[in-house]
Amino acid sequence: MQTNILNSTELLAPVWTHLTQLQPVKGEGVYLYDEEGNRYTDFTSGIGVINTGHCHPRVVKAIQEQASQLLFGQMNCVIPPTSIRLAEKLNAITPPSIDRFFFANSGAEATEACVKLAKAATGRQHVIVFQGSFHGRTHLAMAMTTSKTVYRHKYQPLPSGIFVAPFPYSYYYGWDDATTTEFCLKQLDLILHGQTAPDETAAIIIEPILGEGGYVPAPAPFLRALREICDQHGILLIIDEVQSGFGRTGKFFCYEHAEVLPDILVMAKGLGSGLPISGIAASADLMDRWTPGTHGGTYGGGSAIAGAAACATIDVLLEEGLVENAAARGQQLMKGLRQLQATHPVIGDVRGKGLMVAVEFTHPDGQPAPEIAGEVLQHCLQQRLLLLACGTYKNVLRWIPPLVVSEEQVEEAWGVFAAGLRSLKR
Repeated sequence: MQTNILNSTELLAPVWTHLTQLQPVKGEGVYLYDEEGNRYTDFTSGIGVINTGHCHPRVVKAIQEQASQLLFGQMNCVIPPTSIRLAEKLNAITPPSIDRFFFANSGAEATEACVKLAKAATGRQHVIVFQGSFHGRTHLAMAMTTSKTVYRHKYQPLPSGIFVAPFPYSYYYGWDDATTTEFCLKQLDLILHGQTAPDETAAIIIEPILGEGGYVPAPAPFLRALREICDQHGILLIIDEVQSGFGRTGKFFCYEHAEVLPDILVMAKGLGSGLPISGIAASADLMDRWTPGTHGGTYGGGSAIAGAAACATIDVLLEEGLVENAAARGQQLMKGLRQLQATHPVIGDVRGKGLMVAVEFTHPDGQPAPEIAGEVLQHCLQQRLLLLACGTYKNVLRWIPPLVVSEEQVEEAWGVFAAGLRSLKR
């Protein structure tokens, strides 16, 4: 019998990467606490999950009350009332054209579901994704993910029928948004003429702001042009709001900034305030083309606790002004970061919407500077400010604080980051 291994992190599979070795025992608002009572400012939100903050009292209460009544009801056998309530709440905050909801456990499961729905509804086989995308870690979702090679490394060959178009990443190309949009639309047209014909293309799926690819917002004219192209060819437009949804960008969903309606909406992360739940949403017409029994899952839609947490999450976001706070605090953060950019040329770009904000580090010749991003990140971690890197070259630091963050907390975090810039040895 093995002994003396309790609490050893060596028991965990090494496939996980770890930003820190912190083992929090308590979370409250934007803070995490370790066993000794040390406080850490969490500007990762569990990678965009804890939009309502750690352990929001209303979410905790909803979980506790539900746990005493019903834990689980398998959707093929019964219909949990929490799933009905959640569908009603989502129906109230999505466009009238979206009125049917399918629930699952994770973003990757939702990605799988949206592709299966698109194929079933159109009778077509192919999907177009964008360079820099992240859609999950299952085999199909890996095939749709192009932000970093590590997500696909040594797992290929992956499912076929996935075609990659350039994302309108203006800073990378060195162009303005109009020029970048024109180029990317021209390249998409080339793909539709040279690789996958419109009549065999089921869907185009896009993150309105790239997540792992570098927190790059798609220009509104590009998203509107995608809508027109999809309408012209009968292709479904899928908008992946897994990371950008639920108030993160200062709108309830990011697509609202461009006034574009998706055919299928993908949701996860911020929906459950930390409990595993995801979903896809579409019209009754599309969902009616999905043959009963051709998709499902044991736990999808069945967790009454996750459903209760999601219902409470939506109520908190709407009733406590967290969407509006995300917009205001995002403006504050962007203003401060751009002030730093003016005096620190190593900051090549500051971009984002709401509290989905990125700082991209580059050398004077425009080449990515991941080592500098890493230095600043380490300084912040030493000061107990948790930030995350992203981007294909790992040269982007992303700001994802919980939407309950205050003006003072943003200012304090900005100060830690500014000190990290001043400490650079170059």
